[in-house]
Amino acid sequence: MSGPMLERAADLVERLRTRGPRVHCLMNTVVQKLVADGLSALGAIPSMTSSPEEVAAFVRKADALCVNLGTLDAARREAIGLALAAAGEAGRPWALDPAHCDYSPPRAAFAEGLLARGPAVLRANPAEHALLAVPEGVVGVVTGLHDRIVLGQRAVAVENGHEWMAKVTGTGCLSGAVIAAFLAVEDEPFAAAASAMLAIGVAAELAAPHARGPGTFEPALLDALAALSPQDILDHGRIGDEQG
Repeated sequence: MSGPMLERAADLVERLRTRGPRVHCLMNTVVQKLVADGLSALGAIPSMTSSPEEVAAFVRKADALCVNLGTLDAARREAIGLALAAAGEAGRPWALDPAHCDYSPPRAAFAEGLLARGPAVLRANPAEHALLAVPEGVVGVVTGLHDRIVLGQRAVAVENGHEWMAKVTGTGCLSGAVIAAFLAVEDEPFAAAASAMLAIGVAAELAAPHARGPGTFEPALLDALAALSPQDILDHGRIGDEQG
């Protein structure tokens, strides 16, 4: 399966650059710039407002939505509800990142409620993922040394990436937004999620030789995302089948 999946991911990289989808992100305020820059580097068009007065209008103009629960407060909870209502009305796919829900029972409960509203993809680290009951039909992306993409009994592992990703705040949040960007150009969420993680992982590996540590890795990652080609996915992508 790895060959066809790599070919599909390579095609989606080209499709994303050609279409330039708009991705609205209700994003952790600590990492908004990195996420916006990363999406722009790949060829997507980011927007970030969480104002309850205007978030629905932005979502309707977007092609996909990313909901990240970092820096969660009452206003952001309200904005998320309005954004999801607009996404449902407009038929926009969305990805959920329940950032740090394992630290906070109220946040975990809020994440469970959002999962019941049918995201296409849940992106979480192992602790977050283990805490949540992922509904049938929602693709789970478990990030770690190897990223696992799971849907029922179907699972693949993306083996690309670099250890410095864990040292740069926001690379996980960026992964969730990139998943949303791929959802905008691919109707099958499993393929979109796997392709997104391949793109991020391959870019990280291509960036690392140009960096001296986490401080120089971040701009190198943005450069690698901007330069990422379909052939890079075919040449460097490593993905394997697993049992779910």
